Amino acid sequence: MAGSAPLSHDRSEGPRRSPAGQPEALDRLRPSARFAHCGLPCPVGRGHGVSYRVAVRALCEFTAKVGDLDLRFTPSPTALEGIAGHAQVTARRGDGYEREIALEGQYGQLSVRGRADGYDPARNRLEEIKTFRGDVERQPANHRQLHWAQAKIYGWLLCQTRGLDELELALVYFDVTSHKETLFVERHTAAQLRVFFETQCQAFIDWAAQEMAHRAARDQALSALRFPHDEFRTGQRQLAEAVYKAACTGTTLMAQAPTGIGKTLGTLFPQLKAFPGQRLDKLFFLAAKTSGRRLALDALQTLQRNANHGLRVLELVAREKTCEHPDKACHGESCPLARGFYDRLPAARAAALGQALLDQAALREVALAHQVCPYYLSQELARWADVVVGDYNYYFDSSALLHGLTLNNDWRISVLVDEAHNLLDRARGMYSAELDQRAFAGLASQAPAPLKWPLGRVQRCWNELHREQLADYQVQPELPLKLLGALQQAVSAITDYLGEQPAGLDAKLQRAYFDAMHFCRVAELFGEHSLFDISLLPATARSKARRSILCLRNVVPAPFLAPRLAQARSSVLCSATLSPRRFHADMLGLPAGSAWIDVESPFQSRQLRVCLAEHVSTRYQHRQASLGAVVELIARQYRERPGNYLAFFSSFDYLQQVAALLREQCPDVPFWEQTRGMQEAARNAFLDRFTEHSEGIGFAVLGGAFAEGIDLPGQRLIGAFVATLGLPQVNPVNEQFKIRLDELFGRGHGYDYTYLYPGLQKVVQAAGRVIRTQQDEGVVHLIDDRFGRPQVRRLLPGWWALSGSSAG
Repeated sequence: MAGSAPLSHDRSEGPRRSPAGQPEALDRLRPSARFAHCGLPCPVGRGHGVSYRVAVRALCEFTAKVGDLDLRFTPSPTALEGIAGHAQVTARRGDGYEREIALEGQYGQLSVRGRADGYDPARNRLEEIKTFRGDVERQPANHRQLHWAQAKIYGWLLCQTRGLDELELALVYFDVTSHKETLFVERHTAAQLRVFFETQCQAFIDWAAQEMAHRAARDQALSALRFPHDEFRTGQRQLAEAVYKAACTGTTLMAQAPTGIGKTLGTLFPQLKAFPGQRLDKLFFLAAKTSGRRLALDALQTLQRNANHGLRVLELVAREKTCEHPDKACHGESCPLARGFYDRLPAARAAALGQALLDQAALREVALAHQVCPYYLSQELARWADVVVGDYNYYFDSSALLHGLTLNNDWRISVLVDEAHNLLDRARGMYSAELDQRAFAGLASQAPAPLKWPLGRVQRCWNELHREQLADYQVQPELPLKLLGALQQAVSAITDYLGEQPAGLDAKLQRAYFDAMHFCRVAELFGEHSLFDISLLPATARSKARRSILCLRNVVPAPFLAPRLAQARSSVLCSATLSPRRFHADMLGLPAGSAWIDVESPFQSRQLRVCLAEHVSTRYQHRQASLGAVVELIARQYRERPGNYLAFFSSFDYLQQVAALLREQCPDVPFWEQTRGMQEAARNAFLDRFTEHSEGIGFAVLGGAFAEGIDLPGQRLIGAFVATLGLPQVNPVNEQFKIRLDELFGRGHGYDYTYLYPGLQKVVQAAGRVIRTQQDEGVVHLIDDRFGRPQVRRLLPGWWALSGSSAG
């Protein structure tokens, strides 16, 4: 057994209802035990007659993958190319040809099912269709072996269903570039296919029984799980009950909850309590930053101790942070951890799943002990973990691992989106693409002979595209179809070349190749939610011909995020800054029936003095004039109450101007500065200066590394200065976003959605660094006259009591 294939199982839909028709209430339970028993049905896996269901593909991936990890036979066609390829192959068949045949068979308590690609009754031939690029003869043997395994399983299911004595099986490889088919044909008796089917099932069913035992033990432990503290914090119980109700009713929930109430534990605990009753397979905790993942892992470790370690938790980390041999390619002839990967995987998998918490360090230890790649081991283990903690992109990206596994295995999942105010910008990036002509310059002359003409055509089409453009920046009304055709042709030529020359490409050509592929794939998704623009670059001394940057910019990611949220049994998007509700619902694609909760703050207005400096303008054209007033305010506050402060500015330039004047006029006021491109060690040193006994001011950029996700309770931070409204820069790109958002959501929404709401979110996040516990006290100075406007004040937290800065 080598690959990994998750198991799903028969289960009833929906939670048990109380007589009133609502999920069983939690209010009647004591604080330490109110989630201890949900009163919901026991998990599947107990009793008799339980059918274990597994897809044909998942079964074969578990039992028939052997040999090396080998990624040379890539890139595979896109999903759209794969669908089109299947359709083209089946369209070539005769009138009696059957397509997408649903098949199911049983072996003991294991139910195996799937859809065979096609069957020709006239030839008695079952076809398994695979789309590809390159030379099919260079396909690794273990890939072909996997495909034959799938064909044989489908073959037996068809023989059993239709009473066939024998069957011809065909692997049909369709080249999406040349549109040619390559066939490999075998003939088998039904008896032979049955033996193969039963052998694969027996190899899997032992693992399935083990996994179902884990499932039953896990759900029993979660049913008995108690909240790990004697009491909920103020607001934490309100949040937890809303999350639990969303999990039980299959609802998407937007939860705006202030910092300091324990949001991570307050969302994870009720989601886990809902697992047994809702027959949930997985919980995905998705974070924007490493700090968010760390908080989740710490909370889950606390809960694991209370659940007697009945819960498997996995952390997914980016490939570049986990690769042990970054100088080697991902195949057995280059990397020792890819050589024999699938042969050593079963032992590595068993060892890994013997540990409750598989964070990056623990996973690396297991992987190296078994000499397998840590990154690809983590991807395999995602099939078997109960809770997966990772970045947003693992579920929301166009080729997201967790989303693909969810679809392929019909999982029932819950999704927790941490610090969800970050999802908009991150999702825009996932569905955007950029091409810089400078990266393609000279490639044709330096490329291998077969690639010179297609790469030269890309440059010719590119130059034609912007030849008549007069403005430096311009949005185009339609996609550059001629250039896209040239790019696709170049991508195909390079892919074919790689099939013949697996040693690869030089770094510059490889980077251009990947960029072109991504651009073409994003172009397939283009619509009114996106913009296509061209930015002309300045002419250089070496070349009078102007080059350009092409960008496909996603403006509204809702069309891409909505199906992902709908796929989950329930989703919770949690943040301290989710107002206004309509803005996030529109931009993130929340379903119409989404719930909303604005959690009561545990903090009192007396804890935080919020002062408005309404006599100062920090607008770009007024910044020079504002320097003296900002320095005076900072120095006065520090001298009145020495301690630790953060001061936030709209840009590094503005920060440096204020710092220079403060250094000149107030040498007694200590401060330190965030710098451009600050590395992790320098960021840690910046934060280490905030101690219980230190005094000074940390200068930082709003929206940067120190404006959210950091925790400095008590005397480590007693105040903040925010010398900006946080509005994104007014530039041609943002102005085009404003125009498009006006078109999509109505006049006036464009400004709010592009500038006002994102800006105020950053301000509230930054100010939220000051009060972290119910014992903290501090001050925040909001330095800009626009903070006094009613439409701005409405977007600030309701528990803040605003006053004039003269009171400070």
